[in-house]
Amino acid sequence: MINRRDFVKSGLLLSFSMGFAPRWISSPLYNKPVPITEGPQGHWFGYYDKWQIDPTGRFALGCRVGFEGRSPKETDKLEIGLIDLENDNYWKKIGESGAWSWQQSCMLQWIPGSSEEVIWNDFENGQYVSRIYDVRNETTRILPRPIYTLAPNGDYAVGTAFNRIQNLRPGYGYAAVTDPFQSVKAPDEIGLYTMNLKTGRIKNLLSLADLAAIPHLGKDVSDNWHWFNHLLVSPDSKRILFLHRWRPEILENQVMARTGFITRMITVDTRGKDLYVADPSGNSSHFVWRDPKHIFVWTRPIGKQAGFWLIKDKTEDMELIGKEAMDRNGHNTYVPHTNEEWVLNDTYPDKDRNITLYLYHIPSDQKVVLGKFHSPEQFVGEWRCDLHPRCDQQGRRVFFDSTHEGSRQMYYLDISDIVGT
Repeated sequence: MINRRDFVKSGLLLSFSMGFAPRWISSPLYNKPVPITEGPQGHWFGYYDKWQIDPTGRFALGCRVGFEGRSPKETDKLEIGLIDLENDNYWKKIGESGAWSWQQSCMLQWIPGSSEEVIWNDFENGQYVSRIYDVRNETTRILPRPIYTLAPNGDYAVGTAFNRIQNLRPGYGYAAVTDPFQSVKAPDEIGLYTMNLKTGRIKNLLSLADLAAIPHLGKDVSDNWHWFNHLLVSPDSKRILFLHRWRPEILENQVMARTGFITRMITVDTRGKDLYVADPSGNSSHFVWRDPKHIFVWTRPIGKQAGFWLIKDKTEDMELIGKEAMDRNGHNTYVPHTNEEWVLNDTYPDKDRNITLYLYHIPSDQKVVLGKFHSPEQFVGEWRCDLHPRCDQQGRRVFFDSTHEGSRQMYYLDISDIVGT
C-alpha cells in the first residue's frame, strides 16, 4: 500500500465526490479528525496566524462560550482554557475575556519564544487591556492596551482601535466600549501603535488621518470612513504589515458589513516610517509573511488575475503561486520547518456549504486535500465558523475550528508523514 509521503511524491492529486454523508470527507490515507473539545458549549481558537500550541506540543489554548447565533454583548464573558493534549484533553480554566469577536476571539496566543506566557485581550474599568498569564506560576499581569498581533521576537505587540473595527466591520472588533470617534471619518487620535510586552510602553505610529490623506490610485479618499485591520509583523520583527480599509457609507446592515469597502495593503517600519503601499489594487485579503522581504497574499493585482501572489516588499516584483490548485481565497500559512515549501490553507464554504482543508507543495505544484467539512446553515455572517487552520510549532499537526458535527469545536490532524517534519 502506498504511504502518504510517496503518495505526494507520485504527483497524484486527491479528489473527492461531492456527495456529503457523513458531514466530513477524508482521503483513505487519513484518519478521522481528532476532537480536542466537545459540546454542549462551543469551543474555538480564533485566527490562523497565531500560536495556539505551546513550543512543546503538549498544551493548546482555546475559548469557550455558551451561546451561538448573535453578536457578543458587553456582558458576555469568554472563558479561556489551557488544554492538556497528553491528559485526555483536560480543560483548565485560566481566565476570562470581555473583549472578543467570533472571527478572532480575544487574540489569544502563546507569546513567541515562550513556553510559559500566553496573552489575550480583555475589558476592565471601562478600557480594553491585554492580560499576560504565566501558566507555571498562575500569575497575571495587565498591559494598558489591547493587542492585535505580536512580533516574532516576543518583544512587542501591535494594536489598533477595536471599537472602530466593530463599527465598520462587525465580527472583527469588540462591542464593550463605544467608539468615541464614530462620527469622524478619519480621526487623527487613533490608528496604529506598538506596545512593549515587558513595560507596557506605547508608541503611536500612524493615525487614520495619516492614511486617509494618501491618495488611492491618484484619487482622494479622505471623504470616507477609514479603519485598520489584519496586522502582522515580519519574521525579523522589523516591519509591520496591515490593511487600510475604507467605505463611503456608514453600515446599515450585515450585507454591507461584508462588502462595499476598499483595501490597500501597507508595510511600515516600527517607527512609523518608510511606508510602502505593497498592494494598491484594492483587493488584498488574507496574507502571511514568507520571509522579511516577501508577502504571500490573496489578491487581484492591477491588470492580473485573482490568486495567491508572492509580493516582494518595497518593489513591484510578484509571482503567482498555485495558479490552479489554490484558485479560491482562504487562510494561508506556511508549515513550520518545511523551508516554506508547504502551504496550509482552507476555503470558504462552496455551494453545498462544504469547506476544504488542504496542503499545497509549491515545488511540485501538488495539492493534498485533508478533508471537506460541512458548515451548517446557521453558522453564517458574523458568527460563521471558518476553519482558520494553524500548525503546531513543530509543523506536525494541523489544528482547526469546525462545525461539521453540529457545534463549534476544535480538532487536529497529523500531517507529519506528508510534510516530513
